[in-house]
Amino acid sequence: MEQFLNEEFAAVKSKNSSAEALARWRKLCFFVKNKKRRFRNTANLPKRAEAKDMLKKNKEKLRVALLVSTAALHFIDGVAAPSSPIVYNVPEDVRAAGFDIDADELASIVEGHDIKKLKWHNGVNGIAAKLFSSITDGIIANEDTLKLRMKFYGLNKFDEKPPRGFLVFVWEASQDLILIILAVCAVISLGVGIGTEGWPDGSFEGLGILISIFIVVLVTAVSDYRQSLQFRDLDKEKKKIFVQVTRNGRRQKVSMYDLVVGDLVNLSIGDVVPADGIFISGYSLLINESSLTGESEPVSVGRDKPFLLSGTKVQDGSGKMLVTTVGMRTGWGKLLATLTEGGEDETPLQVKLNGVATIIGKIGLAFAVVTFIVLTLRMVVEKVISHQSWSGADAIRILNFLATAVTIIVVAIPEGLPLAVTLSLAFAMKKMMNEKALVRHLSACETMGSATCICSDKTGTLTTNRMVVVKVWITNNVKKIGSVKEGESLRSEICGSVLKLLLQCIFQNTGGEVVISEEGKLEILGTPTESALLGFGLSLGGNFATERSESRIIKVEPFNSVRKRMTVVVMLPDGKFRAYCKGASENILKMCNKGLDGSGSVVPLDEIASSDLKNIINGFAAESLRTLCLAYIDLEDNFDPERQTIPTNGYTFICIVGIKDPVRPGVKEAVELCRTAGITVRMVTGDNINTAKAIAAECGILTDDGLAIEGPDFREKSLEEMKTLIPKIQVMARSSPLDKHTLVRQLRTTLGEVVAVTGDGSNDAPALHEADIGLAMGIAGTEVAKESADVVILDDNFATIVNVAKWGRSVYINIQKFVQFQLTVNVVALVLNFVSACITGVQ
Repeated sequence: MEQFLNEEFAAVKSKNSSAEALARWRKLCFFVKNKKRRFRNTANLPKRAEAKDMLKKNKEKLRVALLVSTAALHFIDGVAAPSSPIVYNVPEDVRAAGFDIDADELASIVEGHDIKKLKWHNGVNGIAAKLFSSITDGIIANEDTLKLRMKFYGLNKFDEKPPRGFLVFVWEASQDLILIILAVCAVISLGVGIGTEGWPDGSFEGLGILISIFIVVLVTAVSDYRQSLQFRDLDKEKKKIFVQVTRNGRRQKVSMYDLVVGDLVNLSIGDVVPADGIFISGYSLLINESSLTGESEPVSVGRDKPFLLSGTKVQDGSGKMLVTTVGMRTGWGKLLATLTEGGEDETPLQVKLNGVATIIGKIGLAFAVVTFIVLTLRMVVEKVISHQSWSGADAIRILNFLATAVTIIVVAIPEGLPLAVTLSLAFAMKKMMNEKALVRHLSACETMGSATCICSDKTGTLTTNRMVVVKVWITNNVKKIGSVKEGESLRSEICGSVLKLLLQCIFQNTGGEVVISEEGKLEILGTPTESALLGFGLSLGGNFATERSESRIIKVEPFNSVRKRMTVVVMLPDGKFRAYCKGASENILKMCNKGLDGSGSVVPLDEIASSDLKNIINGFAAESLRTLCLAYIDLEDNFDPERQTIPTNGYTFICIVGIKDPVRPGVKEAVELCRTAGITVRMVTGDNINTAKAIAAECGILTDDGLAIEGPDFREKSLEEMKTLIPKIQVMARSSPLDKHTLVRQLRTTLGEVVAVTGDGSNDAPALHEADIGLAMGIAGTEVAKESADVVILDDNFATIVNVAKWGRSVYINIQKFVQFQLTVNVVALVLNFVSACITGVQ
């Protein structure tokens, strides 16, 4: 049996199985009592193929429509005579509500990429004014105004298929072929019994069978309905997506489904655009529209191309958009409306147990046929030998023989085996949800149980992600920053010009903000690293608003995991340009050829000084501190930010900051538990190798015989060298997304490991997709990473990942116990029924 299962069913994988493999096992499992119930939790291949074709056609239509509209506008602007003036009348009910533009007009502007009409409405400023919004403070949000906007412009929700009611499950449970046969037997038995023995004596056997069928159908329907409710709850959790918006002048988080037209949405790398809108401001904003148009090349969005479409993804840069169209009015909403659900791929365990059920079912069918033939022949022989005449009682006996044969089929076919997997997986999913792990794909529960390797990020997973600057090197001095007094002391020791440069670099070159909360207190918004640096700037007496107002940001090169730095170009009050840069210590140090002395004078950065700075960086890293370097460069007067790139050398070094990010409580014990369970934990991080080694040793990941390697060294190795090296690697530092992807691929294909990988950025998506189990971070993770993952770790905690592995293994244990019980009962009952029927003649 094992050989048969491996040959016929092994093609179905835990992820990304081909349509041919999924179709093949269905053909092999043709002998099924109830197809609707057996295949309910498997992919609907015809619907999936239909949806794929429809999606392809719709994408092509949308792409052609965009190209045609763009070409038409170019033609009108460049060739045609002055066109007739645009005429637009605001509907009276919209005007009465306080707005000067309706939903259809907004949709036509964005969906048609109609620049001319946008200009006629005075651009994004004019649209915002007509929506009674502000491009700086957003809408005035309260319960009444939000309801009013939802009434006239719609909800940011998509039409969903209504959930199936309990009666649907009752109907599906009653479609069991065997139960139908038994029901027919029961009706015939009831009619013949009452006809020969009268009421009520002749009705007992028939009514007994009918009552049994009713109980089976009811219990089955209740079980399936409860299971559907569990999946429905999990689907609700999957749809909890939050976006950053500006309302009432304050930046805040709201659910994507609570967005209204007029909202200002802040976008950053890895975000999914939550609605159609118009670009307000931003830097280097690249949008991947492949999900909508099928085009793989990202689109640059700015003032010339200001339109953003729902469902697309931010590939690079950052920006702010005005929401103009929501829900089913968006192109994404219309696309979703035409699609049908194809269901989720079945898991390898489900497929194999379907195979087991089919094999045993065929055996049971053979036994049932033989039993019926033997019993019938036995009765015929007895009649012939004893010269007895035929009567109505004989018809009932033959009917009972058929019922016995059907009973053998019922007993023999372990129809519950595949369903037991689904029930066990659903139960595990529910338990994982309670332990802060959201399972997006059912197969992940099963696959995690066989994981042999976990490749984990450091920041936020093994550490708390609560960062604070605790040490700084500046003008040849190392200072601790652990209290307000120490911050004031450092401020008094730094000369004014250096302090000004440091504060400008911190407050200008940031993706975060310092705002006033509703309670009137300072509140820092941004990533943990940005928050730590902004907090450091505030401790030095800096004022965010003041520093930002003194110079104007001209160009931004946002941080990403490839560059490992963030750079901004600002225009100083005297009209000159300056670039501020921060990022990975080694990278920034290589870009610098000058430094600052205690008096603020610029001095050359020779090899000795660079070596000293490297030692300082390594010293900080050895104390488990994340290190960042800050630098600046004064640009030439003729620098053109539109055409010229930001320089990558010639910078003046400002300082090194050491950021403390403590290890999470319980991580060391969780790592040890993994090792005991045969799971190897590897740290893959973009941090300095010394910082990574210190944290890994503290977590118990790096052992005496383990290897720590940097990404640039790893990617230079040949395949043969990698094969020898990878089993020893416990830490990979300064790694790029490509390094992580290569490591995962080699672990899976060359070494045969079952790999779980954590990720939080959009660049982690390839590795998450490549891994057997992709684990995205729920707090620090981007929406792109979550979409590519199989499980979302809601608390970003490594211990939660270990709990996922525990529940994965419990699925196997539960199924193993059920299989042992089910097959034991089935085999014993089958043999007893067959032997008693054929040898003794008693059914």
